[in-house]
Amino acid sequence: MAIVIEPISPVAFSVLGLDIRWYALAYIAGFIIGYFVFKYLAARRDSGIRISKKQMDDLLTYVILGVILGGRLGYVLFYNLAFFLAHPIEIFAVWHGGMSFHGGLIGVIVATFLAARKMKINPWRMLDLMAVVGPIGLFFGRIANFINMEVMGRPTTRPWGVLFAGTGDVIPRHPSPLYEAATEGLLLFLIMFCLYRFTGLRHRPGALAGILGMLYAVFRIFCEQFRAPDAQIGFLTSWGLTMGQLLSSAMFVAGAIIFAISLKRKQVSTDCSK
Repeated sequence: MAIVIEPISPVAFSVLGLDIRWYALAYIAGFIIGYFVFKYLAARRDSGIRISKKQMDDLLTYVILGVILGGRLGYVLFYNLAFFLAHPIEIFAVWHGGMSFHGGLIGVIVATFLAARKMKINPWRMLDLMAVVGPIGLFFGRIANFINMEVMGRPTTRPWGVLFAGTGDVIPRHPSPLYEAATEGLLLFLIMFCLYRFTGLRHRPGALAGILGMLYAVFRIFCEQFRAPDAQIGFLTSWGLTMGQLLSSAMFVAGAIIFAISLKRKQVSTDCSK
């Protein structure tokens, strides 16, 4: 038995002949909701930063560029370099799909440091807030992956296996994008929000950013066990290591180093009223 799902058009609706895709809506939803959650947290007296509305708008621009440029270049370099070297113009065809979370993360880190330097704000405090809101975008992105029938799962006999009608695939598969939406998105957001609000970790700049790196890596490595490897790469080793797991392992190490360094820093006040 499997859950049969009729194919969903990647185009959500059209406006004046312009197709609006689910993937675009997912990015827009992630940016908008993330913006307001970040604004709420930054406005609190214990956030440790002061940021004006104009600076918030500027930061959003930096982050959008970081996500798109980093995500696309990450996919090009990590997942399909040979193809893009042979067809360089395709690098700009983002509507064909192909974004890397790990590349997007690097892009956001660079963008945040650049914005923080311009605004004269501690970049690690800003990254800690980013660590709280980041999973919101991941949640919507994975839902869009599922709608677009992307990054689908490995074959399964579980009753919740899905079969997309009309695709020619007769093998039920794990709905791996939904697993990732639940863990890397919803669960990770709840954990990060609670750590920020109800622990003293926000007093140690960089701590929450490091924790995000470690937790995301754990969830991603786990979910990769149910996700089919990218067709152009396959498994990297005979024992089933995927590119996502390799990149996430490096991310875990980087997150652990950042977290350890943050604990060695002197605990600082986050009260902006002083």
